Amino acid sequence: MTTALTLVPGPGDEGDRILTVTGEIDMSNAAEFGSAIDRELAAGTAVTVDLTAVTYLDSAGVAVLFDRADAHDLRLVAARLLTRVLQVSGLTRVAKVTIR
Repeated sequence: MTTALTLVPGPGDEGDRILTVTGEIDMSNAAEFGSAIDRELAAGTAVTVDLTAVTYLDSAGVAVLFDRADAHDLRLVAARLLTRVLQVSGLTRVAKVTIR
């Protein structure tokens, strides 16, 4: 069964793209999450992934972010709930992360 996940793309303030994510990211929907990021990256601009409404992020979701952060201008905005997983995983070293 796929975990509930909502992905809403949109324009940013400076010609960039924003992908607003709500729900839980796990192995059941990680491919969908990755595809949504890829569609935004295809625009050739910076992409901000807004994770402030994400309540769970497992290793499959972390892997999706790592795969894209290394080669692209990927920015993450997350709630304090995700601080530990983003730090321990090392994502804070390869992507610009803002905690709100």
